[in-house]
Amino acid sequence: MTSQHPLAGVYAAAVTPLKLDSSLDLDSVPVLLTFLAARGCHGVVLFGTTGEGPSFSPTEREILMRAACEFRKSMPGLRLIAGTGTPSLSETIDLTKLAFDLGFEGALAVPPYYFRKATDNGLFAWFSELIKKAVPSDGYLLGYHFPDVAGIGFSLELLARLKEAFPAQFAGIKDSSHDAGLARNLGEKFGSDLVVLTGTDSYVQLAMQNKAAGCITAPANILSPDLREIWNLMNEGKDATEAQARVKKQRDILDKYPPFPPTLKALLHRLYGLPRWPVRPPLESISQEMEEKVVQEWTSVSRE
Repeated sequence: MTSQHPLAGVYAAAVTPLKLDSSLDLDSVPVLLTFLAARGCHGVVLFGTTGEGPSFSPTEREILMRAACEFRKSMPGLRLIAGTGTPSLSETIDLTKLAFDLGFEGALAVPPYYFRKATDNGLFAWFSELIKKAVPSDGYLLGYHFPDVAGIGFSLELLARLKEAFPAQFAGIKDSSHDAGLARNLGEKFGSDLVVLTGTDSYVQLAMQNKAAGCITAPANILSPDLREIWNLMNEGKDATEAQARVKKQRDILDKYPPFPPTLKALLHRLYGLPRWPVRPPLESISQEMEEKVVQEWTSVSRE
């Protein structure tokens, strides 16, 4: 039913393991990647929104990316995508080139979010230079469409121009618009030619009915078995309604406790015994009271 593009599948927008002093916890990289792979993720996205990407310097990103690639040698089936987008084109080029040089399967680039009034022509020029200078002929770049947070996104016209100019290298987008209408429009306009990985757990089924190739989501850090069930059922041509309803209940709980990074880190610790990783300012760890509430609500609907 869905395109079997090399990037098709279920991905966790991974949290970033940190020590108590907010430095990178490299010893926990194998712990997190092993956990996510064992629970059905085809791959992992590092330094997305959930990974607090903008809070890390290029040097820090490189250190963690290298650690992930080194560990991935022991589980070569796990795909890695790096969040490389920054407002700086030159910095984004450097990070994207690094990701592919290290062996990442893909890169995920948000538009230059400081420049919220940029036109489609300006964005086309920005992404064209990025692709020409950083994406190899066999590499895959995903645009990151998250206008509510970034303040800027991809129009259908811009996507069509980029796909026409770079039919292989510009693979598609992660769509975090949470707009079911857009999910339908993407399917109608591009079919399976554009790789769409939805960022909305609540309608993975709908997105895949409209030719999406899978998902990249924050809640996949803890509910990837259910997301993988939806993905498998849809690809087998079976009804995923029950699994989707279960995922929506879980997503609705998490939506009550934003932002996701501290909540997910608390749940990973409380429910699965992973280290209690902090978040970096300006984010704050959730309060003990809030943690108890989300744990209680989550366990009331989870099958685990």
